[in-house]
Amino acid sequence: MSGRPLDVLEASLEDPVTVHLKDGTTYYGVLAGYDQHMNVVIDPEESVSDRVDGDIDGEFAVAIEDTTIIRGDNVVSIKA
Repeated sequence: MSGRPLDVLEASLEDPVTVHLKDGTTYYGVLAGYDQHMNVVIDPEESVSDRVDGDIDGEFAVAIEDTTIIRGDNVVSIKA
């Protein structure tokens, strides 16, 4: 896999991801889509969709309940 950001996102489609935002919020879900501006579409992840908040990989994350679009300007990192 190449280290280019959009290639990494392409390889992570349909996989669970953790998205960290500038305001310190962290969201957890399945990467459903993205664009060249790093806007991302996150779908709920079935195994955690019944939880609102949780400890994911040692981090506090909000498990989304509905399909969510996050503007790329707000994204600090996306961890697959």
